Amino acid sequence: MDDFKIESHKLMYHVSRVNDWLNEEEVFPIYLEIGLSGKCNHRCVFCAFDYLGYNSPSIDTNSLKNFLLEAAQYGVKSVLYSGEGEPLLHEKVSEIIVYTKECGIDVAITTNGVFLDERILTECLPSLTWMRVSLNAGTPETYAKVHCCDSDDFSRVIKNLEKAVKVKRENNYSCTIGVQVVLLPENGKEIIILASILKDIGVDYLAIKPFSPHPMSRSVNNNLSYESYLYLADSLKRYSNKDFKIIFRKHTMEKLKEDRPYKRCMGLPFFANITSFGSIYPCHSFIGDNKFCYGNICKNSFFEIWSSWRKKEILQFIDKEFNVGKCRRSCRLDEINRYLWELKYPSTHVNFI
Repeated sequence: MDDFKIESHKLMYHVSRVNDWLNEEEVFPIYLEIGLSGKCNHRCVFCAFDYLGYNSPSIDTNSLKNFLLEAAQYGVKSVLYSGEGEPLLHEKVSEIIVYTKECGIDVAITTNGVFLDERILTECLPSLTWMRVSLNAGTPETYAKVHCCDSDDFSRVIKNLEKAVKVKRENNYSCTIGVQVVLLPENGKEIIILASILKDIGVDYLAIKPFSPHPMSRSVNNNLSYESYLYLADSLKRYSNKDFKIIFRKHTMEKLKEDRPYKRCMGLPFFANITSFGSIYPCHSFIGDNKFCYGNICKNSFFEIWSSWRKKEILQFIDKEFNVGKCRRSCRLDEINRYLWELKYPSTHVNFI
């Protein structure tokens, strides 16, 4: 059961913000994804940002702190540190996570887990709402093939997850510790092995998602069919209990072959991406394309960027001219767009509740 609504969305919990959007008023984002580092120690075969070259710097800490403090004042509720590289490669990652929470913003991180040492865990877990580790195999050999790294990294990540669970339990922290795997032909036969390992470790959940290529990515397997993998949903049920959830994203897999029920991307006012350069974009699909860059947090304030004519013109262009069919099929905003489209263009008989 998806208690975390990974397969759905949470926009219905932000009624006043949605109401402002319906009334065509200024809407500040609820959620930001921020890249702390453009470098990465892995070269995963499914990487969405391989086209950027892994050469970006770490984001400037002081500029980010100033931005976060102002963003909180304008209603930003949450930040995920993820982005185009491995966030734990930023030398001040712990300081940034703690500061984000001190600003009153919920904070989370996704990581490949190789650098999750005890120091980082001790410093970060008290501030994190959740942490998700990308772990895409059940054996060292397959892990090395999918992550394009040394096979020893597999056991290192497993040990780091064990440390994370230990630190959480010893200190009674509320941070949710999850693992995500991108389902591929290379690892399909090892999902059950991985589930068994993670259940023994004591993480909170394992999420299994389909691969969906970024429009500019050079990643392989662009036309995967998931029909032959749907049996895993039933096979994995025996590993799920109240302490360890299996979130098999069957609905997302099935949607890959569906036509979108909406004609425009409507969720962008509630969301934004910030790269390790400090550049801010509407979403993942546009990262690196300067035509869609709102501005840079190292040069301008949050309010200046979000209220600028440039940002308004970019959103107007996307709304009026951009073909959503060019977006990745498993878009983070897909369920939000379905919800907003129905609000804007309701079906018949809506008063018969």
